[in-house]
Amino acid sequence: MRYYIANDLNIFDFDQRFEIAESSLAPFYYDVANKIKLYNLDTFSFFPHIPDNCVDLIFADPPYFLSSGGITCRSGKRVCVNKGKWDKSRSIESVHNFNKKWLIEIKRILKANGTIWVCGTFHNIFSVGFALQELDFKILNNIVWEKQDPPPNLTQKYFTHASEHLIWASKTKHSKHTFNYDMLKTISNGKPMKSVWRDIWEMPSADKSEKLFGKHPTQKPEEVVKRAIIASSNINDLVFDPFCGSGTTGVVCKKLNRKFVGIDNEIAYLNIAQKRLKATINDVKYTSF
Repeated sequence: MRYYIANDLNIFDFDQRFEIAESSLAPFYYDVANKIKLYNLDTFSFFPHIPDNCVDLIFADPPYFLSSGGITCRSGKRVCVNKGKWDKSRSIESVHNFNKKWLIEIKRILKANGTIWVCGTFHNIFSVGFALQELDFKILNNIVWEKQDPPPNLTQKYFTHASEHLIWASKTKHSKHTFNYDMLKTISNGKPMKSVWRDIWEMPSADKSEKLFGKHPTQKPEEVVKRAIIASSNINDLVFDPFCGSGTTGVVCKKLNRKFVGIDNEIAYLNIAQKRLKATINDVKYTSF
């Protein structure tokens, strides 16, 4: 069923009574009971409809802009690395302008004590970090996720690209951000979870069970997203993903009892996200933290 909401309503308020009406802001998918919404819209066309200071946590996996016609090996075959038009390589100036443009909106919609996680590789993460500093966010940590199964080093001209970064930042240096230290100790066998400089998160890429309904070319493992959300949010907090792809952030939020709004302009990926969300139930392993 497709739900429609009136234009004058707060689309991030799940407790607000609403009238069903034709609207350009109709959710692609709305799980009323679990307070989860997906929208099939361009990120920048959606931002103007988001109220100021309303989001507790943002998890963003923006385009890395690394699709340049290169070749890799997959299952013993040479394949092109291109992900799609949205990931096509750009000039340094264009990449930075893009990152700063969406982060300006993030600054506006985050609550005073809210935080943001941004994924990236060397193709985009330095631009993201600089843009965050330019906009007076406070960078809290730079986490490195080491991949157990990185792409093969076909050229033998570089070190094998085996990691991705996650920058975690608060809205301002004055933000009293959430950090669930004791919960993270539970995950790390009673030891404080270390920063990137002393510890590397070594996790598998998204496994087959996470791609049952289809896959996204840059899909992140649930375990990576889970750790970020447990660290920096609480039950019933609102989590927003401006580039939600096949819905991993939403799936984790449903398991962790967080409210969630995700947007993506590729309907094929939202179809996957919808199927994944419908098949997801609250998991004792997640909600016991």
